[in-house]
Amino acid sequence: MIETATEICRMLIEAGHQALFAGGSVRDECLGLAPKDVDIATSATPDQVAELFPDCISVGAAFGVQMVIRRGHHFEIATFRRDGGYVDGRRPSEVSFTDSREDALRRDFTVNALFKDPVTGDVLDFVGGREDLDARVIRAVGDPGTRFAEDHLRLLRAVRFAAQLDFAIEADTYAAIQEHASLLSTISPERIRNELERIMTQPRASDAFRQLLDMGLLEVVLPEIVAMVGCDQPPEFHPEGDVFTHTMLVLDQLERPTFTLALGALLHDVGKPPTQTFEDRIRFNEHEKVGAEMTEAICRRLKLSNEEREHVVWLVRQHMRIAAMPNMREAKRKRLVREPGFDELLLLNKADSLGSMGTLENWNWIHEYATSVPEEVKRPEPLITGDDLIARGYAPGPLFREILGMIEDAQLENEVTSREDALALLEKNWPLPG
Repeated sequence: MIETATEICRMLIEAGHQALFAGGSVRDECLGLAPKDVDIATSATPDQVAELFPDCISVGAAFGVQMVIRRGHHFEIATFRRDGGYVDGRRPSEVSFTDSREDALRRDFTVNALFKDPVTGDVLDFVGGREDLDARVIRAVGDPGTRFAEDHLRLLRAVRFAAQLDFAIEADTYAAIQEHASLLSTISPERIRNELERIMTQPRASDAFRQLLDMGLLEVVLPEIVAMVGCDQPPEFHPEGDVFTHTMLVLDQLERPTFTLALGALLHDVGKPPTQTFEDRIRFNEHEKVGAEMTEAICRRLKLSNEEREHVVWLVRQHMRIAAMPNMREAKRKRLVREPGFDELLLLNKADSLGSMGTLENWNWIHEYATSVPEEVKRPEPLITGDDLIARGYAPGPLFREILGMIEDAQLENEVTSREDALALLEKNWPLPG
């Protein structure tokens, strides 16, 4: 990828333009990390880029951005620009083309405002980004209040970069985020969802959520999580502390989770604050059911896809049920372990266990059971079908589901093992009149 990006820059340079690597790839390379992609900044106008690369795709002509695809990699080539006023908290109302120094001054954070000459290897730093990399801090370029007022999503991006890089947020930048936290309410749910996914699917997600809480951003994005703070739990089951503390510990147990698993972990106890009662001890009766309803609303608010939403809601609803697997009837166990999302439910249960009592005795039993049951045992071929019921004179209807379900339960319990057994059970429990 780097070699291909360098070739593109050479073509621009040979045509008389300046061309530099920009932003995250330079930052990552300075930190000794492998860049995930390479953006290119240039003095060439979008039209001049298009002349050199006729197959380029305009992805933001108004902002001077063209996309070039080479060897399976996508490279954004952006003309050096100066931004005009921001009127919607997202994009400038106009841009004008300029030089590399002015381009650096309009960027979000100093560590993202570095350029590198791919030919000489020189790093161009107009904003003190190298010093901040050495100090491991996230600092806004220029006045932090101005930067956040321009693009409100930068409030979340600061936290995401701090967590991603394990950096601290510089004091003035931190204070400006707290001051401007309410601006996050203007951001579209889709953009917030995307930033949350980036935060939650990397290490140190709990650090990010503690910062979001302290900055006032969590109240804007996920007030349901703020309600967990100070929501006490029975110490005999949760010696770690309140629901928020427990949830953060659960997040810490996940290793490179999918977004659905991470969100399931974040929300698995979201139903506890509204169901908390003080009887013989602190209780949260049916919190998984209430939590599933709340999760449904949260996922819709964040504009998750239907598939993602249904899966996260299922994880929250089932997170107590899986813990009870050792005491279930065999049929219920097998039905649960064959559910499409069971692998992630098992991971959630492990994290939940480690985030409370810290023991895995129950989880080890569940894991051993789930991995030892063959697929043909979990999902056996039906011994009889609806066609068999019709052939024997039963009228199609809701009763079919009840009959076939109970016969499959008996099959899963090893109470019936043949077609003859199943038919005998049918005649015993659902005899036809006459």
